[in-house]
Amino acid sequence: MNRSTRLLAAAMLIALVAAGCGKEKKNESTEPESFAFTIYPGSRYLAQLTDLWKQARKVFRPNDEVPPIAIYDTDAPLDKVAEFYAQSYGYNKIAPDATNNLSSAKPPAYYYTGDLAKDAAAIVPVAQKMNIKLDASKAVGTYRGAQIDPKPNRPRVTITRPYFDASTSQTVDRTLIMMAQ
Repeated sequence: MNRSTRLLAAAMLIALVAAGCGKEKKNESTEPESFAFTIYPGSRYLAQLTDLWKQARKVFRPNDEVPPIAIYDTDAPLDKVAEFYAQSYGYNKIAPDATNNLSSAKPPAYYYTGDLAKDAAAIVPVAQKMNIKLDASKAVGTYRGAQIDPKPNRPRVTITRPYFDASTSQTVDRTLIMMAQ
C-alpha cells in the first residue's frame, strides 16, 4: 500500500469510529430522564386527597405497587392550566373533545365535560370499602375538564373544574390537577 492509500484508510477508520461514538451519545441523550411532575405555578399540593387516591388504588389492585401520583389545585382558570400543560408537553393545541372533529386518531390533549353527581355515585362503593363516609348528594352540577396524554418520563395530567373532594364531601370551585403515571 502506498502512503496516500494508508492515510485514506486511517482517515476512514477514524471517521467510522467517530460516527459510531456519536450515535452512542445521541442514544444516551434520548433516553428518558427520571419520572418528574411539572407543577403549575401557584398551585397547592393536596396531600390528603393524594393519599386518598393512593388508598383507592390499593382497593382496586391490592397486589400492585401504587404508581407515582400527585394532586394539586389552583384558582387559575381551567383553560390556562390546560394550555400550560399542553405547551410544556409539546402539544400544539387542545382539541375541543376526544373525537378531534371525528378524526380517527385520538388527540394527545383534549377537553371533556362530566357530571359531578354521576362521578361521585360511581366512587361510593370504593369509599365504603375504605370506610370513608362519603355524602355523594353534595356533588352537584357539571364540570369541564382536560386530558393531557403522558410522555415517556412525564405523567398523564387530568384537569377539572369544579371538582368533588371525596375527603370532605364538598364541591370545590377551583381547578384540580391530577398527575398520575
